[in-house]
Amino acid sequence: MGTQAKAGRSQLLFFTSVILYPLVLSKGTVYTSETLVRVPQNNSVKLSCSYSGFSNPRVEWKFVQGDTTRLICYNSKITASYEDRVTFSPTGITFKSVTRKDSGMYTCMVTEDNGNNYGEVTIQLLVVVPPSKPTLDVPSSATIGNRAVLTCSEQDGSPPSQYYWFRNGVRMPVDPAQNRAFSNSSYTLNPETGELIFDPVTASDTGEYKCEARNGYGVAMLSDSSHMEAVELNVGGIVAAVLVTLILLGVLIFGIWFAYSRGYFYRAKKGASTKKVIYSQPSARSDGEFKQTSSFLV
Repeated sequence: MGTQAKAGRSQLLFFTSVILYPLVLSKGTVYTSETLVRVPQNNSVKLSCSYSGFSNPRVEWKFVQGDTTRLICYNSKITASYEDRVTFSPTGITFKSVTRKDSGMYTCMVTEDNGNNYGEVTIQLLVVVPPSKPTLDVPSSATIGNRAVLTCSEQDGSPPSQYYWFRNGVRMPVDPAQNRAFSNSSYTLNPETGELIFDPVTASDTGEYKCEARNGYGVAMLSDSSHMEAVELNVGGIVAAVLVTLILLGVLIFGIWFAYSRGYFYRAKKGASTKKVIYSQPSARSDGEFKQTSSFLV
């Protein structure tokens, strides 16, 4: 019994190996030497794609950036929209020159003509561009106790820049409690968006502000400086403005009342009316008879 069981298992293993061995051999492999490629703008770059286990491979490349998907290579041939700046080879595709718009995900897909064998590999291309000089939006004055928003931005950096703020030449920490020079301030600083928010503004927030943009490529760029003055709320000015408004309103009301009391509005209305006269033709009458033949209506 044991001998028969062993023989059955041996036959099963032999049969399984005969069936699966060709399938294992037909399983293709696709790979690349770099899954993340960084290259400066306007430079050439090659995205490598190698494969094995395909007897008659058909290669395709697609590009994905956000919601955008484009076909770069179909059936081992570059598509029309890329043929002027991309070349194909069995080991990858080569860009003659790249721009920041070429940053994204590239997938190399390899199949057999019969479609029974498939493999793919994805490569991220990051076209790097140094940041440009950032611009500031800083209010010239901010009322103490209120909220103030300062912004710093630049549009050229790839990957996007991070932003660092300076007040009176001293770099501002993300947490004001980390530096005694800023411990009296109450602000939040977002290096990703470049926003610096004071909530509330304090007297110590007066100063010269600059920001710096950097993304790890090229040199960091510094903005021009901009002054912000933290000022007290002008209660006296507000009270004076309210009083002046009330006085002007009182003068206007008195003028209208005075005009009514003197009858100016009534006379103007009466003078605007006109008298109407209605005339009727005289009717025939006998001699010696007198009748009023016209009437006047006032």
